[in-house]
Amino acid sequence: MTLLRTAAIALAVAFACVGPGSTPALAQRAGVPIDAILSAPYPTSMTAAPSSGVFAWVQNDKGVRNIWVAAAPDYQARQLTQYDADDGQDIGGLTFTPDAATLFYVRGGGANRAGDMPNPTSDPAGAEQAIWRVAVAGGTPARVGVGSGVSVSPSGDAIVFGRRGQAFTAPVDGSSEPAQLFTVRANAGSFTWSPDGSKLAFVSNRGDHAFVGVYDSAAKRVAWMSPSVDRDNNPVWSPDGRRLAFMRTPASSELNFFAPAREGRPWSIMIADVATGSVETAWAADSGTGSVFRGIVTADQIMWGADDRIVFPWEKTGWTLLYSVPASGGTATLLTPGEFEVEYATLTPDKRHVIYNGNLGDIERRDLFRVAVTGGAPTPITRGEWIEWQPAVASDGSTIAYLRSGARRPAHAMIRLASGDERPLAPETLPRDYPEQRLVQPTSVTLTAADGMQIPAQLFLPSDLRAGEKRPAVIFFHGGSRRQMVLGFHYSGYYNGTYAMNQHMASKGYVVLAVNYRSGIGYGMEFREALNYGARGASEVYDVLGAGLYLRSRADVDPSRIGLWGGSYGGFLTAHGLAQASDLFAAGVDLHGVHDWNVGIRTFVPSYAPSDSLRRLAFNSSPMAYIDRWRSPVLVIHGDDDRNVSFSETVTLVEALRERGVEVEQLIFPDEVHGFLRHDNWLTAYRATADFFDRKMPSRGTERANGR
Repeated sequence: MTLLRTAAIALAVAFACVGPGSTPALAQRAGVPIDAILSAPYPTSMTAAPSSGVFAWVQNDKGVRNIWVAAAPDYQARQLTQYDADDGQDIGGLTFTPDAATLFYVRGGGANRAGDMPNPTSDPAGAEQAIWRVAVAGGTPARVGVGSGVSVSPSGDAIVFGRRGQAFTAPVDGSSEPAQLFTVRANAGSFTWSPDGSKLAFVSNRGDHAFVGVYDSAAKRVAWMSPSVDRDNNPVWSPDGRRLAFMRTPASSELNFFAPAREGRPWSIMIADVATGSVETAWAADSGTGSVFRGIVTADQIMWGADDRIVFPWEKTGWTLLYSVPASGGTATLLTPGEFEVEYATLTPDKRHVIYNGNLGDIERRDLFRVAVTGGAPTPITRGEWIEWQPAVASDGSTIAYLRSGARRPAHAMIRLASGDERPLAPETLPRDYPEQRLVQPTSVTLTAADGMQIPAQLFLPSDLRAGEKRPAVIFFHGGSRRQMVLGFHYSGYYNGTYAMNQHMASKGYVVLAVNYRSGIGYGMEFREALNYGARGASEVYDVLGAGLYLRSRADVDPSRIGLWGGSYGGFLTAHGLAQASDLFAAGVDLHGVHDWNVGIRTFVPSYAPSDSLRRLAFNSSPMAYIDRWRSPVLVIHGDDDRNVSFSETVTLVEALRERGVEVEQLIFPDEVHGFLRHDNWLTAYRATADFFDRKMPSRGTERANGR
């Protein structure tokens, strides 16, 4: 961190911003209201039924979450559930019965380490995470019981689910109460029925290792598939039910949380003979690039396709792509060639093709493609300036539902018929007065980090910006850090909101820069596993400084009014920017940011016990190491039931800033979690953010590039 400290000091001195001019401050413009930009419902969890051509998905309409369905042949969308409050109770885990007559879902979030369920309204009655069922034809949902992770039996008469780390079962028709199916010593999950329903595969996570087990319902017996010291997971059955494929990740005591991991002991795909328990290695990653597993968004990280081929993601080329290999073993076949990232993938019902999305040829958007599991040239399904994700394939194998967004059009559900015709599934849910035409089209730019690395970013320019004007500017840093901002409304609900906020700030007259800093996804393994990133040096701070200098060099930006904001990892970088370069950054908004890696890592790994040298490096990679140089005002925002970033991180920061006389404001949400569950809380946070920048970096009227 010595280099970072020196660079920050030099830059702050060399590029010290000029002080406020004498032009009187004017009231900041209102712009397009943030609640108007976020007035469209946000869709998630697109799911296809195994029969009858039915799709289901969840729509979050200003915090009110409900399930919607659409069925062949006309695919007219209709709302299935009737919840009516912004109560912060999430809906997910949509699971159909084989006949598509009943849909199970999970309502409510999981417990924190203290056993508390998310209850962001502070409801005195408390909250729960429970399984519900509802008839697809319509009707009143019925509560099944506390639990999550539903899997329906192939016969359609029973479900199995997790409750407090154990396997429970219940009849689909609700004729009796749930009962424990079997008992294991450690957490059981990832329940997967064999094709004939006689056996149940599961994963028993035991902390530093994990087993794949098979429960035989007739014998009332659990058998372990080649237990070892390694982590076994992602079990998937062969079509005949005689074999079970699973992933094996070698045991490692290395502390590589928020640290680059470009290679390690190679992971492998194992094939178990369920009757005998014998296990063989079907395939193993090569040493070097791709030896560390990187997953995609899919129901099964390894998919058992037709012709007895296993489909899986692999980063052999430095890009996360799809491969297939015979279950009997052999050389892996690359299915998706190119320098891009596969992100979502699913098999067609006949298991002969994979439908996937990726950023091939358009690195800051997503398109859909189809490829055979045996190989061959992939076929594009969608192309253009839209962003598509989460494909689901109907039982006919040809009709596809997916989610789509654009630069000005918020996320919405789409249907693509076998004929190739496509249309929105629920166009009536987009408000008639949605301000689509008042939003701007962001453009891709590249900035030079303080260490010379080229960093991608997205620029939002105010629509009324005239030549010669100098505007205030804000820089946005996403969280993760395993995220990529795209050129449109995002495929994550969290970043759908932050994209709307960036549009709001641009409409208010700010120049906005969203930085896809190193250690994010979308640009390959070397960019993601950046050297010295995170807790091993915070090399992303070079990108923060580079972003500030990029804006300062623009003729349309007032160098004395550059702010920065972000949440989680973005809060970490916001705090770093303010601590290391207060002369460059006039103000910042830090949402639930990490401020000391030794605290942040322990939130995820309670047993975290680094060596003295690693502990010092982690602290010197943290904003708290530079707190004495922090002078710019900051607004901190945090929910005190945050399960990702300890609330103590904000407590410690505020205390330290107060001791040093730094201006700090706060907005605290009792009982809220990391990604705020209530829509109203997001609106409050965004309005407070805009108000803070308006007050700390006020407009001074029209200012020309040749001086005030």
